[in-house]
Amino acid sequence: MQVTETLNEGLKRAYSIKLTADELDTKVNEKLHEAQPDVEMKGFRKGKVPIALLKRQFGQRILGEAMQETIDGAMSKHFEDSGDRPAMQPNVEMQNREKWKEGEDVEVSLTYEALPSIPDVDFSKIKLQKLVVKSDKAAVDEALDNLASSANEYKDRKKGSKAKDGDQVVIDFLGTVDGEAFDGGSSEDYPLVLGSNSFIPGFETQLVGCKAGEDQKVNVTFPKEYGSKDLAGKDAEFACKIKNVKEPVPAKINDELATKFGADDLKALKAQISERLESEYGGAARAVMKRQLLDALDKKVKFELPPSLVEAEAKQIAHQLFHDENPDVKDHEHENIEPTKEHNKLAERRVRLGLLLAELGQKAEVEVTEAEITQAIMAQSRQYPGQEKEFFEFMQKNEQMQQQLRAPIFEDKVVDHIFEQATVTDKKVNKTELQTAVEALDKD
Repeated sequence: MQVTETLNEGLKRAYSIKLTADELDTKVNEKLHEAQPDVEMKGFRKGKVPIALLKRQFGQRILGEAMQETIDGAMSKHFEDSGDRPAMQPNVEMQNREKWKEGEDVEVSLTYEALPSIPDVDFSKIKLQKLVVKSDKAAVDEALDNLASSANEYKDRKKGSKAKDGDQVVIDFLGTVDGEAFDGGSSEDYPLVLGSNSFIPGFETQLVGCKAGEDQKVNVTFPKEYGSKDLAGKDAEFACKIKNVKEPVPAKINDELATKFGADDLKALKAQISERLESEYGGAARAVMKRQLLDALDKKVKFELPPSLVEAEAKQIAHQLFHDENPDVKDHEHENIEPTKEHNKLAERRVRLGLLLAELGQKAEVEVTEAEITQAIMAQSRQYPGQEKEFFEFMQKNEQMQQQLRAPIFEDKVVDHIFEQATVTDKKVNKTELQTAVEALDKD
């Protein structure tokens, strides 16, 4: 077998691999001899079928296997000897495929882009600032007020009062489409909080101003993406009977409220809120510091990037932004979206940081454990109440979906590894300053 380099330009590589007919024939004979002891054929005892007969019977199939194994072996040896790591799946093509006949040499071209060499980084020279916020009494009191509001009770409004946004109206309703009632379109004594957006868009606003004892017709249009295909996009009329109008009464902030939220008493609830707030502040501060780190690495570390990775990432960015800006386009049946200079610039940053963090993680022997993957799956399963078990089982069987969870966990562990070595100084700020820093992340 002869391997000849035909291109070595930047990260682009190309090689010509020539397999002689004799090499292939030898490989075929080796495979036939390996298989011979297990072959049974009419007229021969097991393991006694002549090689020549086996070659006539299975030669074509085994020739293909031999060719593939030899090429795969040549590629593996090449990458082992050269130290190259392909950025994407190498392209392998048989050059004389159309004219090739059994008994002739085989010529194969191997092309790929190699991953670049990543320079070492002295993390101690990277200076980062950690924003520190303590949960004060005002923040805890604000959180308590929000909890009390979420635990609202409702009392009857004065007779004849009009319903306001935030009030609870108790209604009977019957919905029809083209004059016909439909499944799930009726209820009695339903307590609906106006402004909760729990009903079809436009429904609740038409009940603002109504009074107890009144009848009200509500006309709405079901969203095009509504769950029921029979109702999606259709106009509907709801005949509503307003049976009562109630105003919200915030729950009192006391031990009784605390027990509703699983605490022993108000003091314990305040301690839980304080702990949760500091955890939230810490997570937000970490996100800000992570952006500082990535910005620093992007400026500090430079190396050549594989064009194919940048191109693929730019196309993905352009495609995602198109769908973000055009939420009504659900499928991929749209015109080709060409990446802009901004898309390419962002793609270069993402590819550079992705390759850098992957290399740093490999050198630091960072690993994502199965326990961490399981924990991540369990956290996501909570988004599907009532279907947690089905979601968990689906994720456990889907390696690709697990990889999507594994990647950000790996990245965060590498980032934490760098944090430990970087020069980090604390800066005390208030909640508003931290919030402003977090909001700035979305603007970049």
